[in-house]
Amino acid sequence: MELSEPAGRDEVTAESSSPWLRAVPPTPPTSKSRDADGRLKDTPANRALHPAVTPQSIFAERSLVNDAYHADHESLVFHGDARAVLRRLGDAGLQVDCIVTSPPFYGQRDYGVDGQIGLEPHPQEFVDSLVEVFQACRPVLRDTGSLWVNLGDTYWSGKGAHKSSEIKQGARRFGVRPQDLTGDGQWARPKQLLLIPHRFAIAMQDADWLVRNDNVWDKPNPIPVQVRDRCSISHEYVFHFTKERWYYFDRAPVGRPGDGGRILPPPDTWIVPSARGNGNHKASYPEDLVRTPVLSTTPPAGIVLDPFVGSGTTMVFAKSHGFRSIGIDLKAEYCRQTVDALVSILGRD
Repeated sequence: MELSEPAGRDEVTAESSSPWLRAVPPTPPTSKSRDADGRLKDTPANRALHPAVTPQSIFAERSLVNDAYHADHESLVFHGDARAVLRRLGDAGLQVDCIVTSPPFYGQRDYGVDGQIGLEPHPQEFVDSLVEVFQACRPVLRDTGSLWVNLGDTYWSGKGAHKSSEIKQGARRFGVRPQDLTGDGQWARPKQLLLIPHRFAIAMQDADWLVRNDNVWDKPNPIPVQVRDRCSISHEYVFHFTKERWYYFDRAPVGRPGDGGRILPPPDTWIVPSARGNGNHKASYPEDLVRTPVLSTTPPAGIVLDPFVGSGTTMVFAKSHGFRSIGIDLKAEYCRQTVDALVSILGRD
């Protein structure tokens, strides 16, 4: 395909006028990071604050653009299996700085496409599938980069026709789901909360990822669920993973004010209203949920990747704040929806 250039957008560089694409690196939290002359000490932690970024020549490489569902100077959208597309990005020598995504939750949606994740017969197979995708992300993620994964939990054997008029609740009842089956009588047994998010996080640790936070997304407007013998779930998790001990993190745009003008890191509980569906995608998340991940761990002129792009929320936020971004989805309809959302940003400028 041809590389289209959005009107009014110049090629992305570290000298961009975007407030987040500044050439000034993050300020270390204490004066111990500086020498007697006030310069940053040459340490692994300080070097991570000055990561290299993928040149625009690689991001806009002709064969890569030709493989894309959509391409402009700041965005690449790919239609296909995430694992295959990630291999293609790696072969092109493209590395990203921040990955923010929300993969399909277990047994919650049938997206109607072959090869989808989320309908495996047993939850262990689902966890294994997720880890396989994120292991494929590893070569594409820069050593100073971060991976953020939003994931919710599932109860085994939640049978019965739904009675709620809420659009998301209706989408969850699509016939016989994996958790409606008999199960193994151990982990997969009636009324069992499967604890999939943390089982996934532990599996990622076993795959050599570092878990930095299990941030809690606290929803003040949870889906109305009628249950008789437990509390209604009103939270999900956003895990922060890194490949290495030292990585890029800038607390300035997302932190809290402290004494003496200091900036404290953001808390690990985020109160963010949930999205009530975005277009034809019934499992979208709100832009505010990706604010901390994108702004804190994407350096100037960096690239944000979403391997389960869905309705395009991650890419829209990244583009709105001047970053380059890449999205992948197995469903062509969602690729189209993402492109429409990206194009709509031009009308805001």
